[in-house]
Amino acid sequence: MMKKLLVHAAVFLSTLFLIGQAYALDVQITPDIASVDVMHDGEKVTIMRNQDTKNTVKADYAKTSRMCPPFCIRPIKLAEGVETIGELEIIHYLKMKSDGDDSILVIDSRTPDWVAKGTIPGSINLPWVKLSPAKGADPFSIAEILQEQFGVMEQEGLWNFSKAKTLVLFCNGMWCGQSPRNILALLRFGYPAEKIKWYRGGMQNWEALGLATVKPK
Repeated sequence: MMKKLLVHAAVFLSTLFLIGQAYALDVQITPDIASVDVMHDGEKVTIMRNQDTKNTVKADYAKTSRMCPPFCIRPIKLAEGVETIGELEIIHYLKMKSDGDDSILVIDSRTPDWVAKGTIPGSINLPWVKLSPAKGADPFSIAEILQEQFGVMEQEGLWNFSKAKTLVLFCNGMWCGQSPRNILALLRFGYPAEKIKWYRGGMQNWEALGLATVKPK
């Protein structure tokens, strides 16, 4: 009798699990990928799409028209050698980073007020002003970021980028200038273009696809 009860319980739990899985698979990322688990601030976060097929984009990302300048449409190719990527590629980098690849860093280039609305799980925040001398960033602070966060080494007064991390940067989308400013600043500092990736669609596209976001603690 006990054995039968255990069997029935196991079948019941398996059925609930399959039902949950079926529901979770209604709106997948791709036909083969339902969700991806990444680490964010030391906790596991599941990147998946909103399962409500009537869900609409948040008002913060629903505007079609912003003053230009400064909110002008950015080109697909931002700079020579810098690769422009999409959602699947940034999810791939996030997964690699979460699986222990310390050579990758995914960077939200927006100011904290925007990050507070939600960001991509697995990213860190480095506001574009932190790399901008014009906005008050001093050379020592910039050097500290390059060395301690990006893995750049200093040798005889010169920068050595041989072990520098691959940086994947994003901001609010194709009309936003915050990640482009970070990228162009890094290029001026000598950062190798092939180690810089740009998610041009940014939060605008991420939100439009109903992908999961997290807010700062």
